Amino acid sequence: MFDVKKIYEARERIKDVVVDTPLSYAPHLSESSGCQVYLKKENLQVTGAFKIRGAYNKIATLQDAQRECGVIAASAGNHAQGVALSASKFGIKAVIVMPESTPLTKINGVKNYGAEVILHGTNYDEAYAYALEHGEKNSLTFIHPFEDEEVIAGQGTLALDILDKCQDLDAVVIPVGGGGLISGMAAAIKSVNPKIEVIGVSAKGAPALKNSFELKSPVDSLSVRTIADGIAVRDTSPITLGYMLGSVDRFISVDDEEIASAILFLLEKQKLVVEGAGAVGVAALLHEKLEHLRGKKVALVLSGGNMDVTLLSVIIEKGLLKSGRKMKLTVTLVDKPGSLMRFTQILQELNANIVHIAYDRTSISLDYGDANVTVHVETKGEEHQNMIYKVLKEENYIRD
Repeated sequence: MFDVKKIYEARERIKDVVVDTPLSYAPHLSESSGCQVYLKKENLQVTGAFKIRGAYNKIATLQDAQRECGVIAASAGNHAQGVALSASKFGIKAVIVMPESTPLTKINGVKNYGAEVILHGTNYDEAYAYALEHGEKNSLTFIHPFEDEEVIAGQGTLALDILDKCQDLDAVVIPVGGGGLISGMAAAIKSVNPKIEVIGVSAKGAPALKNSFELKSPVDSLSVRTIADGIAVRDTSPITLGYMLGSVDRFISVDDEEIASAILFLLEKQKLVVEGAGAVGVAALLHEKLEHLRGKKVALVLSGGNMDVTLLSVIIEKGLLKSGRKMKLTVTLVDKPGSLMRFTQILQELNANIVHIAYDRTSISLDYGDANVTVHVETKGEEHQNMIYKVLKEENYIRD
């Protein structure tokens, strides 16, 4: 079990830096899941994620000589910003190594806090290896995102914040990547009320820690692939696994489709922008992975909100298509005046709003004199879409 005393000490160190984010009742999610759901909104935290807690606590505990030399970290996002901001608070140098594929918005976010950014490697693990090497050569203290007791202690303060507001919880659901957040939170929760169930949720595309938890022995993955990049950790930490085995009650996973639907649900129903890693707990509830919690009081940690806007736009578009609020149609018309007008007139009569249209007469699959027309239309659900298909088929725009 992790030393809970460290978590209380960390709370004192970081109290003037972190935001006391809301723990809010979620009526729509409660109704759909059959639970009393409360959302801990760390997406509203400084830097947009919980990572500032552990990063600041770690840097605050360094010796003066270490701080004078500066710090280094490897991260594709939230930990990077947490370290960069924390270093700026102490007025020390910070170097962040990020994979070359890191979105520009995240790079600029780190630079805005005054840190030096080095782009290296195609993934986190290559960036991590380079950061260790570069840090050793330049006498920089490496700030690990999760395999560090002071970092874990800082993350554990999140549980104390939740319990201050609501102690009669039946369960707390926590996103899991490397295991630092859940290790600290589980220790704090069990020290206050051992009856509260601690549930970890990971992405199916990053299965190492879940597999290790089930086997009770560390195993690594060959690769990771998930839209929840904040928890896309390939290798298992024996340190955090050990803490988890002593305090975590249940561990489940959700896939990218489920995560995407949770992101869209939070955006529409809760008016919250939450990144993939932060939405996994909501995904688990929405997709009935936590049926044993029906009727119980549950807190979900929304661990971050630093969502890449390009990915968000894709999630929204796919969500509209899946829910029947948008459809794509491609029809072949005779390329002559009036053909397109009649087609669009039919859509107008059916109250299908055209939001995009493309006209192609050069495709090699077309006969000469024909043209393909692709339209994106807003619709009112599956029944409306079936009506559109039926009418277009009767008008010979769609053939079997």
